[in-house]
Amino acid sequence: MEISSVVPWGRSLAEYRAMFALADSDLERRILGAGDGPASFNAELSRHGGRVVSVDPMYQFSASAIRSRVQRVYPGLLAQVAQKPGNYQWTTFKNPSHLGSIRMSAMNAFLEDFDAGRDAGRYIDASLPSLPFDDDEFDLAVCSHLLFAYSEQVGVDQHIAALLELSRVATEVRVYPLLAEDGKVSSHLPVVMRTLADAGINAEMAKVPYQFQKGATEMLRLIK
Repeated sequence: MEISSVVPWGRSLAEYRAMFALADSDLERRILGAGDGPASFNAELSRHGGRVVSVDPMYQFSASAIRSRVQRVYPGLLAQVAQKPGNYQWTTFKNPSHLGSIRMSAMNAFLEDFDAGRDAGRYIDASLPSLPFDDDEFDLAVCSHLLFAYSEQVGVDQHIAALLELSRVATEVRVYPLLAEDGKVSSHLPVVMRTLADAGINAEMAKVPYQFQKGATEMLRLIK
């Protein structure tokens, strides 16, 4: 993996709480964040005594390299949103400028925490579908804007392998969103849910109190 292939776009603890319908009691559990990237979820929750580990292949790079990459791609990412404002629900964020401010704040919080967090084992260079954890090491695993969101790039078999691995290391898994980049529910979802059910994993779609991408109002919840 090269740093030039990384597209950092960080989300905050507040966004994670809404995306995954996380109650106060959920934040007291042992949490795994899969594909967290430069989100400030880990940094913010850890400051409040939370037990959270984030995995992402991006964590192989230094804080300075990630910061440089953020500064390089940030203007283009924000411009993409501004070009198609009708694809988004402007309630959590007032406008593209407000979105950019919140996301940059989250990424800066991550970068300030990264070195200490990596030394403490809270940021681990790893990726699905193979995670360096024991069975049921976590109470809850969350995965944001990775599975289903990139359905054209990630095949259905890869989705199944990734979700089975998350269900191996955590007793509950929550994945958001379920829409692909075209704004439609991922075509992988029915096959994924049937396969997981056959494996003895209860898979259900659940409403969440969050919507930025229009129509992205549900998460996938897996319970063994």
